[in-house]
Amino acid sequence: KSRVGAPTTNMMHDKGLSTNIDWRDKDAYGNSLGSRQRAKMQRLRKWNERFRTRDSKERNLKQALGEIDRMASALGLPENVRETASVIYRRALDENLLPGRSIEGVATSAVYAAARQAGVPRSLDEIADVSRVEKSEIARTYRYVVRELGLEVKPADPESYVPRFASALGLSDEAENRARQLLRNAKEKGVHSGKSPVGLAAAAVYAAALLTNEKTTQAAVSEVADISEVTIRNRYHELLEAEQDIPL
Repeated sequence: KSRVGAPTTNMMHDKGLSTNIDWRDKDAYGNSLGSRQRAKMQRLRKWNERFRTRDSKERNLKQALGEIDRMASALGLPENVRETASVIYRRALDENLLPGRSIEGVATSAVYAAARQAGVPRSLDEIADVSRVEKSEIARTYRYVVRELGLEVKPADPESYVPRFASALGLSDEAENRARQLLRNAKEKGVHSGKSPVGLAAAAVYAAALLTNEKTTQAAVSEVADISEVTIRNRYHELLEAEQDIPL
C-alpha cells in the first residue's frame, strides 16, 4: 500500500510518521475554540507528546536532533547536511556509542562530520561557537565517532572555504577565482602540507583582494574566518612566495 502525507525525514526523531497537533486553538475554519474544547486539546497535546517520546532513547533522539537543527541553522548549513548529521547520530545511538559521552557532544560531532562530507566544511572554532560543549570535547568525540562508524571524511580542502569568505567580505568573482589560483599553486608547491585549511583560505582571500585592488583588511578577514591576523599574515607570505611571478 502507498503512504500519503508528508515525506519521511531523518531530521525528526519519529521520522515524521506521528501526528502533530497544532498549537493554535482554532478549528478547520480558523474559528477560535471554546474553553472546554481548548482544555480537551491541551490534554490531547500532552498525551500525544508522551506517546511520541515513549522511552529514554526516543527522548535522547529528540533532544539530539533539535540540537543538530539549531546548530545547522546557526552555521547556515543546507538541509542535506542536516539530514546526513541526523543519520550519523542515529547510527551512533544504534551502535551504543553514547555511554560516557554527552548528547550535545555527539550531535555536534555529527554536524562537523556531515558538513565536511558534503564539501561545505566549517572550522572547529566555528562549530564550537554554536555548540554547548567545549572545543576539546568536540574534537575528541568527533575522532571517536568517525573511527567507530567508519565514516569516510576527507581532509578539508582550503578552496571549499573561499566562496563563503569572499561572499561575506563582498569580494568579486575575480578575487574569488584569484584566491583559488593561489591555493592551487600552493598545493602544487606543497605549501599546504600541515597547515590549517581555514588559515590558508583566509590568507588566499586576503591576498587575492589586494592583487585585484579590492578593499579589505586583515581584521575583516580574521573576523569572517574566525582566525588570528598573525596566522593570516604568515600564510599570506607563504602563498605569495609560492607564486613565482609575484615579487614580495
